[in-house]
Amino acid sequence: MIGMKQQVFNPYLPSWEYIPDGEPYVFGDRVYVYGSHDSFGAPIFCVKDYVCWSAPVTDLSDWRYEGVIYRKNQDPSNKLGIRCLYAPDVTQGPDGRYYLYYAFDFMGEMGVAVCDTPAGKYEFYGHVHFKDGHVWGKKSGEPFPFDPGILVDDDKRVYLYSGFATKVPAVASRGRNLTNEGGVVLELEQDMVTIKSGPELLFPTKGNNGAFQEHAFFEASSIRKVDGKYCFVYSSEHNHDLCYAMADSPKGPFTYGGVLVDIGDLYLNGNEDETHASNYLGNTHGGMLQIEDQWYIFYHRQTNRSSYARQACAEKLERRNDGGFQQAEITSCGLNQGALKGIGSYEARIACNLWSINGTGRYDGKSPKQKLKDHPYFTQSGKDRENNGDQYIANMKNGAVAGFKYFEMGEADQIGITIQGNAKGIMQVSDKSDFGNICAEIEVSSRTKEMHTYKGALNIPRGKRALFFRFQGEGTVDFHSFELMKD
Repeated sequence: MIGMKQQVFNPYLPSWEYIPDGEPYVFGDRVYVYGSHDSFGAPIFCVKDYVCWSAPVTDLSDWRYEGVIYRKNQDPSNKLGIRCLYAPDVTQGPDGRYYLYYAFDFMGEMGVAVCDTPAGKYEFYGHVHFKDGHVWGKKSGEPFPFDPGILVDDDKRVYLYSGFATKVPAVASRGRNLTNEGGVVLELEQDMVTIKSGPELLFPTKGNNGAFQEHAFFEASSIRKVDGKYCFVYSSEHNHDLCYAMADSPKGPFTYGGVLVDIGDLYLNGNEDETHASNYLGNTHGGMLQIEDQWYIFYHRQTNRSSYARQACAEKLERRNDGGFQQAEITSCGLNQGALKGIGSYEARIACNLWSINGTGRYDGKSPKQKLKDHPYFTQSGKDRENNGDQYIANMKNGAVAGFKYFEMGEADQIGITIQGNAKGIMQVSDKSDFGNICAEIEVSSRTKEMHTYKGALNIPRGKRALFFRFQGEGTVDFHSFELMKD
């Protein structure tokens, strides 16, 4: 039975931690999350070593840092540590040990490391290879090894999923001209590293025969068992959503199921306009987790007007009557057991919605900082760190909106905001994204870089409510926190 000692928010890890591509698993009495590792301010993806975080199954608010579990220079193909560790996956093998699967950026090889415990020090084990010893990905014409998803089935047979939709130049994969037709499956021997059969193409990319319409496979292979069926989670051609497909066999055929989550809430309520997403877009990657009867989807969000500082988030999944899953709405409370308390202080960094007067945009295009220079964004002061986070929302100009979902309102009749910046105007608060119901108007007048707290009366209906903050005025606001109070 889940019972929280404290509230938990999105992102659910500390504000200084940048863990994208999170794959959650229950081993024993704890949940472990394995992901790649971004660095705040880095110019590329995944520059840091693999770390692990865990929490008790009974308390998803109590996350513990397990430390570095695998260094990128442990692989003999990367002794200098030049190549970056991309999205991993972990499983417990038939022998009881834990196996970590990974690919180095665009090298075109898949490595395996092993450990006796879920979050111990993993040691290099080998590269996924064919029976003759040939390493998969070292021959031109082979499917590109990327984004492993690993499953040890109930009968102990081992299946490895992989794939990438974008053509990788041969120079990036050490001169090999590898194919990129879509998602593939391989069966491995009981040694967890030798290919028994495959690779077989399961998920063709956009425009190819057999591709899922409107949500064709792009990357981010992840596999789970759901009610005895095989559930394949992946990122689609849009790149900012996680979709799923179901099959009766690990080798398919798979039937498209729908969108599990989209980091801009696109496809919810029929909205497919990227410029009017509820948050800024870029890639996302994650996996599913079941605790008792509750399923969750883990994913990551973008920050810092960059593709290279991504943070771990999660949402509850609700089942459809046909056994499938409804698309989850992105929220501030995620793993929390219900809405957040309607009294207390909250960091602005837990906003799940963020847009400018001109909507949103994508961080994975050309020159995002220049194209989105008038837009608000999540950031932190200083450089990358391993403690003392101070993440906040920067650059809120006239018409910018930050949204938080959800709070159980009832007692609060005052609201305070803590901001920095050179700004003069009003911060409006509403429980509606269109500000059809103004619940508070807080006058703001700041001309220094020092923190200022401004307060105002709050008149909001009781019950489960969203909170949207909109700055109306001149200048720029850096939004750090807010407090819900009773006079």
